[in-house]
Amino acid sequence: MMQRIEIDFVRARRSSPWAGRVLFAASLAVSAHMASDYLRLRESLPGGEARVAAAQPRAGARRVSTEELAAARETVERLALPWGKLFGALESAASPQVALLAIEPDPRTGTVTISGESRDYLAALTYVLNLRQSDSLANVQLVRHEQSGGAQRPVAFSVSATWGTK
Repeated sequence: MMQRIEIDFVRARRSSPWAGRVLFAASLAVSAHMASDYLRLRESLPGGEARVAAAQPRAGARRVSTEELAAARETVERLALPWGKLFGALESAASPQVALLAIEPDPRTGTVTISGESRDYLAALTYVLNLRQSDSLANVQLVRHEQSGGAQRPVAFSVSATWGTK
């Protein structure tokens, strides 16, 4: 006959009372060391900043040409434009019958030229009307359109709009 085995999975094991105390003491020692390092580095910070500023090479700076400066300014102007508004207007006017080919902003004049292709002339006009409904674009005009070949060929078009001034 089999003997009955008593297994108690609920009863907690007794842990050593010293393990918790040793870990607590070690964490206090590490914290004290980190605090002393922080205070030492905080006191030496102004002197280190002065040494770094004095070590900066000022005489070795390269002169920038006017062309490079103009290109840098143009890049900064392009980055400062409200791209989110433009992309929102383009997405709201999107149509499955229209494919955009190029978006060319001009930061100096505040205009954008949008080039694309559509299946037919009516789809191009509908796209222009949808762009006019946008709050982000003003003075939306169909600048150019041409249909290459027969009636089944796509219509290439360009739209000009004022952007970023509204």
